[in-house]
Amino acid sequence: MRKERGKLERVYTAQYYTFYVADIQEMHFLFVALGGAMGAVGRYAISLIPIKTVFHAPAFPVLTLITNIMGSILIGIIIGMTDNRTSQNWILFWKTGVCGGFTTFSTFSLEAYELFENKSYVPCGIYIVLSVACCLFGVYCGRKIAILLHG
Repeated sequence: MRKERGKLERVYTAQYYTFYVADIQEMHFLFVALGGAMGAVGRYAISLIPIKTVFHAPAFPVLTLITNIMGSILIGIIIGMTDNRTSQNWILFWKTGVCGGFTTFSTFSLEAYELFENKSYVPCGIYIVLSVACCLFGVYCGRKIAILLHG
């Protein structure tokens, strides 16, 4: 049932409840939240992996680097598999939710700043260059993987 001028379109009627377009649009937040929770839990799990010091720098952020590269590959796959038939909720769940909760530019920025502040200039530069280059390459690889998977 479609009504004029700002009225809601009924899209489905169940036994006790009628779903309107506005209800489905509000569910976008739910898909982002669920994906974000999944991504954040994945990121936290990676942070628990015990590692040795790299580049002889105090607390070189290897796990953040790995997380951001993995997230870049994932978002490349997601974008590569998305077309005009892809559900908006699927895109919101994976791209905005999971990838947004899994990767973080703020953590990257903080860790690069801390390396710089501790006068670990070479590790800081390596971290910045590796993060940007590897994440860009990760998106590229993800797109290529999506082509292989999706055709």
